[in-house]
Formats: sequence, C-alpha cells, structure tokens
Amino acid sequence: MKKLFKSLAIASILGALMSPQALASSSEGYIPAKNYSFSFEGIFGTYDRAQLQRGFLVYKEVCSACHGLKRVRYRNLAEPGGPELTKAQAKAIAKEAEVTDGPNEEGEMFTRPGQLSDAFVSPYPNDEAAKAANGGALPPDLSLITKARSGWHGTLKSLFTYSLFNGSGGPEYVASLLTGYSHEAPNGEEKDGLSYNPYFPALWIAMPAPLSGDDVEYADGTKATVEQQAKDVAAFLTWAAEPKMEERKSLGLIVMLYLAVFSILLYLVKKAIWANVKH
Repeated sequence: MKKLFKSLAIASILGALMSPQALASSSEGYIPAKNYSFSFEGIFGTYDRAQLQRGFLVYKEVCSACHGLKRVRYRNLAEPGGPELTKAQAKAIAKEAEVTDGPNEEGEMFTRPGQLSDAFVSPYPNDEAAKAANGGALPPDLSLITKARSGWHGTLKSLFTYSLFNGSGGPEYVASLLTGYSHEAPNGEEKDGLSYNPYFPALWIAMPAPLSGDDVEYADGTKATVEQQAKDVAAFLTWAAEPKMEERKSLGLIVMLYLAVFSILLYLVKKAIWANVKH
C-alpha cells in the first residue's frame, strides 16, 4: 500500500511538472487553459463525428499550410472511430496531395498523386525549409500535439477526477491557444516577429493568429466563429493522436465488467468451499 501511494505521489509530481501550466507558473500574465467541454472526455466519452469532420476542414484549409500530420494516413479518414468520411471522399482528398516517390527504373525520384495508403503530406520538404519559411521558427507536426501539450496540475485528490472525467488537458490547451490572440500585451508591449498569447507558456509565440472567424464554411450550417473552429480542430487533433480511443474505452469497460463478475464468482466459490469448515 505504501508503494502504491508513493507511486501516485510521483505520478502527481511528474504530471504537474510536465503540464504547460506548471512550465509557465513563473510567467507573469499566463492564463491557464479554458475548461472546454468535449464529447470524448471521461470514461464513456466518444467522438462527435460531425465535429471531427468540421475540425478536419479547419486543419485542411488553415493549419495544413504550415503544420504537417505525418502520423495520420488518408485512409484513416474513412475508418470507423474517426471522421468517417466515405472512401471516395478520402481518396479524393488524397489525390489532391503531391507525393514524392521512387526511385523509378531510371533511379530517379518522381511525384505522383496521393493514395489512401500515404501519410498526410507535410507542407515543407524538411525542417530547414520550414524554418526558412517561418522566420526561423519550426512549426510542429500536429499528429500528437494534444498529447504533447496534455498535463494535469492540482492536488493529488483531484488527480482521479481529472483523469476519469475531464480528459488530458491537451485539447483544452490547443483550443485556448487558438482563441488567445485577442488579448492585448501588457502596457502595449510588442516584440518583432512574435504575437502575444497569454495561453502560451512563454507568452510570446512565433505563430501569428491562424483564425479570424469564418475561415471555412461548414457544410452542416454551423457558424464558423474563432472559438467554434478552435474547438473543432482541437477535437480533430485529439482523434489524430488517439484514433483508437473509443475502441480502447470499450475494451476497458468490458475488462472491468469481467473482473467484477469474476471477483464475485471467486468470492462465492470461496464461501462454498469453506462453508462447513470451522475456524
């Protein structure tokens, strides 16, 4: 039991140290991420298919100009548990990409239209090209961004509540960051090439405001406000980082139910075996 509490204490400390909030605890003016409510949070949470489709549109039309998604393949867009586009839609999206392949019979590389089996094509051929196009800053790949920016901070007592019901914190951080450009820097301060964002741990970020409102037109009629787009793309990026989340949760619930029934059976067997034995 002591080892269990010791492990939990260590996990608590590590979680606090790894969170963006803890990293920025010494930054005056930093604002913790907003507590957005997402459908996939909690042990029974699932992805909202319409939101994932809207989020993909925001990524495709806005974010993909600078940020890659190299750990996701075009076929994933049509698989169960995700945006669940049709195979024809996913194939059409893949064909819009230009993929470098080869070598051919002459030993040369060539380009071709994307296929369902291809990973999302990055906007830049390499990191150096990305830095050169963005004033020396490297736009991060967004495949795992919601996991990389996740983190819990608070008391040990709230750890279980946070983990079971409130999610990882990564989606909230992403959505908050994307809506944080409306804040003005203290005393009107300005920094060349940087934008003020109080949700960013360092307060000044190289990425200019990516959303302005109505950047996309949603097919379902949802109004594309900055906050709506931020929440939608945060949800999509959460799926990109955890495409099997629903399957994992379902399996976990089945295992827990099985263990509960098995424990009851073991108890009944124990009672039956030792019922006539005097103690």
